Amino acid sequence: MPMSDAAKIRMIVTDVDGVLTDGRIIYAGSDREIKEFNVRDGLAFRLAQRAGISVAVVSSRSSSALERRCLELGVSDLRQGASSKAEEVRRLMSAHGLAAEEICYLGDDLPDLAPMMEAGISCAPADAAPEVLARATWKLTARGGRGALREVVERLLRERRQWDAVVREFESGKPQPQSI
Repeated sequence: MPMSDAAKIRMIVTDVDGVLTDGRIIYAGSDREIKEFNVRDGLAFRLAQRAGISVAVVSSRSSSALERRCLELGVSDLRQGASSKAEEVRRLMSAHGLAAEEICYLGDDLPDLAPMMEAGISCAPADAAPEVLARATWKLTARGGRGALREVVERLLRERRQWDAVVREFESGKPQPQSI
């Protein structure tokens, strides 16, 4: 029996604005930026990592709020200020010895098209640009900033038949809740 596409995934690469956030950028004065992240996406980072799927974050912008969030979540592959997301994904693949079919890419706008088209599985939040939705392998029901990454991780784990074990662990009180 051939391996499912979900079973091949070893790394999720996600965009930030419009995926992990709702796409809004809030400036507080001249030097502070505020981003709002969804705690369910935070748990999704942890669940993916526990299942042996690394999560990398690639953004064309740079943000200290994003750096802080990635530090909290144990993300070792944060690529900010990327002029080409496709090139950054290729660098990640090379650094980790991965093939394109082992990548799941989550993006919402035109700069995400090239890496989406190369990835084994591509995903787009419900409110992604129409061109991105048209090319996504998985069209999500969650909007950007409203649990899109969580939906991807849950689906990957369900298709890999790992989700029920995750739920049973939480039902038993293990693992203990941690800050996400």
